[in-house]
Amino acid sequence: MTIRAGSLDRRTLLRGAIATAAMGSFAVACSSPSDSGNSDKGSKGKTSAKNPFGVAANSKVDAAIFNGGYGVDYVTFAGKIAKEKSSGLDVKVKPVVDIAPELQPRFVGGNPPDLIDNSGEDQIGFLGILDQLEELDDVLEANNYEGKKIADTIYPGVKGPGTFKDKFVGLNYVMTVYGVWYSKTLFEANGWTPPKTWDEALDLGQAAKKKGKYLFVHGKEAATYYRTLLIDSAIKEGGDEVRLALENLEKGCWSHPAIQGVIKVMETMVKDKMFVPGGSGTQFQKAQAIWSNDQKALLYPSGGWIENEMKKATKADFQMTGFPSMTLTDKPKLPYEAIRAAAGEPFIVPKKGKNPAGGKEVLRAMLSKDAAANFSKTKLAPTIVKGTVPADGYGSSALVSQTKMLEAAGTNIFTYNFVEAYGMNTDQLVPFNSFLSGDIDGKGLTSALQKISDKVREDDSVDKIKVS
Repeated sequence: MTIRAGSLDRRTLLRGAIATAAMGSFAVACSSPSDSGNSDKGSKGKTSAKNPFGVAANSKVDAAIFNGGYGVDYVTFAGKIAKEKSSGLDVKVKPVVDIAPELQPRFVGGNPPDLIDNSGEDQIGFLGILDQLEELDDVLEANNYEGKKIADTIYPGVKGPGTFKDKFVGLNYVMTVYGVWYSKTLFEANGWTPPKTWDEALDLGQAAKKKGKYLFVHGKEAATYYRTLLIDSAIKEGGDEVRLALENLEKGCWSHPAIQGVIKVMETMVKDKMFVPGGSGTQFQKAQAIWSNDQKALLYPSGGWIENEMKKATKADFQMTGFPSMTLTDKPKLPYEAIRAAAGEPFIVPKKGKNPAGGKEVLRAMLSKDAAANFSKTKLAPTIVKGTVPADGYGSSALVSQTKMLEAAGTNIFTYNFVEAYGMNTDQLVPFNSFLSGDIDGKGLTSALQKISDKVREDDSVDKIKVS
């Protein structure tokens, strides 16, 4: 989601969950489910170096996978590898778009799937089900199919985004790079350069008008992609104090000068009609096609999943390329090259599944070299497994640009988790759609976002995470 095909923050759409007001009752409901039909946990095999989780021979795995920008076939591919390596493990992959509405009843009933890709607009808030999930440290401590310790084959910091209250419960599989995307071919043909500041973006918007084009476009399910752009730019401008205020749900956090500065520029762009009209009534992939295929808009903020998501609706020789979010001034706290990047696409293994050991084995298969390389080649995005993307990015300009952005950022890489932790994406979609459509101004957007943060902060039934 980040949304990707439904997620925000998709990818990252970049994400939502159950409404925050329902999180407390959901957690209570999940605390004492019926165990009917779940007496067989499927992990009756002997543990060994080749079978670290004790998966029973010929057992089954029920996998519910978010059907977004990455599809589900990469899990099917890994499932076939697991079957070959794990004595006939039978992995049944079910595509799911609305994760929380479809799977919440199964958590409550005590019969959740063995493996879930907890992503998308309706992602389940992690704090509401934290005690219902297996901890996954043992997955990283196990050897992969090539005989190497998995923890030694992945990028550093992978555990962070999936750790809540010191429990590592979400294995984020995709190394997601967030930025702004454009057609290198179109820009070169018109002599345009990607903007580094918001003032330069305003100038580009005026240049676009002269060509009968718009600067940006948005779709109703992905309006919060602009929240991600807003936060990323504000963090670069104001530094950790911006990030920590948002993460810790502080009073007035959305009124920070850096956030307000970006909102003001966005408001100007909306008033100057730099957004393709009608976005709040347009399905987000159709809106994205206005950018990638019709080229009526120049820029689109998203995560690295965007090329794969739109590969069937992208103009030939588009040369999709990404660049870091714009800075507000020429003296930000973090340099222009700083980016938001983190492991995304969180996979979870419910304790009450029939075969949690089998769920972990599928994760082990996904972390094999063959499965990781297959994902990058077919989805045009890097996984958390190092050394599986060649220099030419399998012919993907977007994948090459992600690698360049990561290299240029160096240590200036940041992320944040409060949206996913508290399941805020769904609630935030409403004000962002209204703002980008011109129905509310920056003051109205700020007020709406603050109310959403305040509601979570003041709800004693919702566990809070203190970020420092």
